[in-house]
Amino acid sequence: MPASKVKFAIAQLNFLVGDVEGNCKKILAAIKQVRADWAPDCVVFSELALLGYPPEDLLLRPNIGRRVERALALVQQATADLTVIIGAPCRAGQNQYNAAIVLQNKKVISRYFKIVLPNYGVFDEKRYFTAGSQACVIDIKQVSVGVTICEDMWRAEPIALAKKAGAELIININASPYHTGKQQSREQQAARRVNESGLPLIYLNQVGGQDELVFDGHSFAVNHCGQVICRAAICKQDLMLVELNQHGNLLSEHSAPAPQNDSALTYQILTYGLREYTRKNRFNGGLIGLSGGIDSALALALASDALGAHKVHAVMMPSQYTSDMSLEDARRLAGNLNVKYDVIGIDSLVSAFTHALRAVSSNTEKDTSEENIQARIRGVLLMAISNKQGSMVISTGNKSEMAVGYATLYGDMAGGFAPLKDVPKTLVYALARYRNSLSRVIPERIIERPPSAELAPQQLDQDSLPPYEILDRILELFIEQDRSRDEIIARGFDKETVFEVIKLVFRSEYKRRQAPPGIRISQRAFGKDRRYPITSGILNYLHEPVIK
Repeated sequence: MPASKVKFAIAQLNFLVGDVEGNCKKILAAIKQVRADWAPDCVVFSELALLGYPPEDLLLRPNIGRRVERALALVQQATADLTVIIGAPCRAGQNQYNAAIVLQNKKVISRYFKIVLPNYGVFDEKRYFTAGSQACVIDIKQVSVGVTICEDMWRAEPIALAKKAGAELIININASPYHTGKQQSREQQAARRVNESGLPLIYLNQVGGQDELVFDGHSFAVNHCGQVICRAAICKQDLMLVELNQHGNLLSEHSAPAPQNDSALTYQILTYGLREYTRKNRFNGGLIGLSGGIDSALALALASDALGAHKVHAVMMPSQYTSDMSLEDARRLAGNLNVKYDVIGIDSLVSAFTHALRAVSSNTEKDTSEENIQARIRGVLLMAISNKQGSMVISTGNKSEMAVGYATLYGDMAGGFAPLKDVPKTLVYALARYRNSLSRVIPERIIERPPSAELAPQQLDQDSLPPYEILDRILELFIEQDRSRDEIIARGFDKETVFEVIKLVFRSEYKRRQAPPGIRISQRAFGKDRRYPITSGILNYLHEPVIK
């Protein structure tokens, strides 16, 4: 191997938004460690590392800038005989920028302002930042290094500007959240930029959970031929050494294991996101209402794997409509996972509520009101236990239910976090089977039996909804791909079914606004990705004639 010309330490770290002082300590510790282990020439940290990403309206707080400046001064003092590239917000005049600060020999030698500001999906950077327009090329041991930030890599112009300014290598610092297929897209874009410019590229991503977002890390480097030569760990802090040799080639011996398949990766993302949310919000553990059904079973398995069985409490709250099968399967599941398990019957509470409401519900037929009372009683009990124990109620609803409103507001929608919120029902089954391939903790009967809310006699989900295989495909086309009703019908779906599903999606917006946050795994999750009005006249046009 030819001798190294420049050694880059890539610090893939987990930062906490708003914890400037804690983030600074983590950065200083990483500098100390890599200096001792590798004696690098340059240490690289991720986008907005000092403040955390996404900081949202924390950026509007007047004291945030002062805290960042104080932290930056501390990092600056640790850069004797070393170059550090670090992300931070930066004010220049009246404008605020998403910046990469370059520190060298205890001095700030350059500031790069992000050129391409994303303003779609979960990104809202134009609310806070002004776009930059200039390239940043720095000298490290007589190698010209171009610095870019995240979205800059997804356009040709920023890297072209850096090359024009003399860059021989590109470093791209990121805070790039996960969705299905994201890593493949990142690597394809990086290879495209390398092939256009002829410049090798180092891509650094942050790691960690932040509300509904999971930053999966997965940093990598691409050589001048467009080949990925190394990858950092997924959902884990990692330090990676990348070397540029005398011939201008990138080299690294770093190799992190990759998930075996898509289900394994999705399950890893969900457990990591749940663990991060629980830890960063300082809950003692997780609390789940078991039903004997597939959703709560998968949620319990995720919680046990994410938090440890000793930090998970499952509560079964049967009513007169709860089957013996559900009771048996819930008990077996909790035993298989070795979590704390309690049973609290709710029939007497249902009777008390019904009695209290008799004056306003006399002379009316039983309907969903009585069904929802059961769900809401369970929500009240779980929240009471949560208050007593300091544990977080983990909501068990999936994306299919959230889409069409097949959930009870203030009932099974109660909770602090919903790990399955962006997981369609058909994927719930696939993930349950994947988890059982590791160890058979979910009773097979839970997976095989027809799903039911068990709020009324002989109740099945498909009494009210299309089969989930059909429902999920319609929802994918309508929500994630923005297909029109006519385009969906043209795919062969029944017209009235499509109309009904779309109607339910729009009518359920008010419920989703009150749902707990959940882990984003698709390109169009409910929340910041999809912002629809609660009040609108859109349904007035649903039954217009289908265009032929």
